[in-house]
Amino acid sequence: MSALIGKKLGMTQVFDEESGVVTSVTVIEAGPCPVVAVRTPDADGYEAVQLAFEPVAERKISKAERGHLAANGVDGAYRHLVEFRGHFGDAVQGEPVTVAIFEPGDKVKVSGIGIGKGFAGTIKRHNFSRGPKTHGSHNIRKPGSIGASATPSRVFKGIKMAGRMGGKRITQVGLVVHEVRPDENLLLVKGAVPGPKNSFVEVREAGR
Repeated sequence: MSALIGKKLGMTQVFDEESGVVTSVTVIEAGPCPVVAVRTPDADGYEAVQLAFEPVAERKISKAERGHLAANGVDGAYRHLVEFRGHFGDAVQGEPVTVAIFEPGDKVKVSGIGIGKGFAGTIKRHNFSRGPKTHGSHNIRKPGSIGASATPSRVFKGIKMAGRMGGKRITQVGLVVHEVRPDENLLLVKGAVPGPKNSFVEVREAGR
């Protein structure tokens, strides 16, 4: 199991000099992430590893978090602290994890907070069909009926309606590592990942 915390820098294109093939990639600045804690079934009841990312001034994190990092042998303060479930056999507490754990061709999945779209109607938010535009119809972009009247005399929970769109946690699966640049702490992933530029993302080895 391999995992890293990173920051999405944006998308670009990579050209293959031999074949001339153009590949769209997302550039992720991942790591180095110091290992804060290693959870084991004997001590904690489950397997996991806790990683930190993005050094910041100590005043920007809570006193409890500073004490947690210091107690586990991690110098300095970090903005993000994430725990990944799974078996990490080579994880050593206090040691940094870098992009070198991945290789080109590795299948990964990336989690992040998707771009918020604001308030949206049902056509944009849920891909509803619109009504007719002719013959005096007033139902052009309206959602239509949301339930029966007398029975059950209420609207069921979970009915697709207009509301805030986006801004939720998304995990994009089926991604492939295109290139790894350990000197620059960069990971080039083929395809698009959730979130806007400079957003916080989690990169994990795909289980399937």
